[in-house]
Amino acid sequence: MGAAADADTADNTAANIAVVEAFWDALDRRDFAAVGSMMSERGHYIDVPLIGGEDGAFGPAEVEARLRLGLEPLSAYHVQPGTVVASGDMVITEHAEEWTWHTGESFLVRFCSVQEVRHGKIDRWWDYLDMSQLLAAAPPWWIEHVMVGYK
Repeated sequence: MGAAADADTADNTAANIAVVEAFWDALDRRDFAAVGSMMSERGHYIDVPLIGGEDGAFGPAEVEARLRLGLEPLSAYHVQPGTVVASGDMVITEHAEEWTWHTGESFLVRFCSVQEVRHGKIDRWWDYLDMSQLLAAAPPWWIEHVMVGYK
């Protein structure tokens, strides 16, 4: 690979990191429409522990709806950025999210997110987390709310 190809790959990687950083900034603001708009039409989002029990969300509208379902009821929410590793189209982030419910429960959810960016849009967003810890910390009303919404 020549110097020009190396520069193109580095530029592409930097551009993809910028897309993902804008994505996390929008999610931190709970601007669900902006997050959805960063997904490609075929973009796939899923919490990996749920694979087999559901297919996740596909495309901007479904991703926006899924985020609203889980995060909109929170009284407070904040993304804590962490390590970012990228190569070409793949951007991997390790981060935490502070979730607080209006009934007083709070939990620091730790994630490793794998995102594939193509042509400035996210084609794949797979979140790896310990779902059992989240469900143990979440209030029963919220669990019921999201389970009804996922059907």
